[in-house]
Amino acid sequence: MCRKIPNLVFDTKTAQATNPLGTGATCDCGFSILELVLVLAIMTTVAAMAAPRYAAPTARYRADLAARRIAHDLELARATAKAKGATQKTRLRHSSHEVQLYDAAALDPHMPTYLTHLSDSPYFADITSSDFGGDNKVIFDGWGLPDSGGAAVLTVGSETRTITVDPNTGKASIQ
Repeated sequence: MCRKIPNLVFDTKTAQATNPLGTGATCDCGFSILELVLVLAIMTTVAAMAAPRYAAPTARYRADLAARRIAHDLELARATAKAKGATQKTRLRHSSHEVQLYDAAALDPHMPTYLTHLSDSPYFADITSSDFGGDNKVIFDGWGLPDSGGAAVLTVGSETRTITVDPNTGKASIQ
């Protein structure tokens, strides 16, 4: 509860301001340092309890997003091969966590080729393994059929997703 400071009265004879309630009137508005510290402690405790609940859905979302991106890139390579009637090579790099489509238009005009960085925002994903017939490349022929089927595994935190390429159709799917 806040007490108001009474209006000061200016005495023209003495040229001083006087308080009609006396000199002891003060304002006790605001919060004490103890109250502020207690509120901050409660907020910190609530935030610490909420953080683990927020981390798991975020990792799940990022893993799903990265898996859909890889599947989309593989489908783009397949569609590009069919449209051009020529081979289209795709490579998944473990060391740099990238998906590269050779001879495809780059999304970034400053890049020479189509390249997706999965270790960057918004994915923050790692390609842990990929095996497409003994290597990390999928080559689609002019009909959109792959040279081999296989799978790529990516992780985000504790979440893992597997992207497979059907050896007969070249269709990419997420498991």
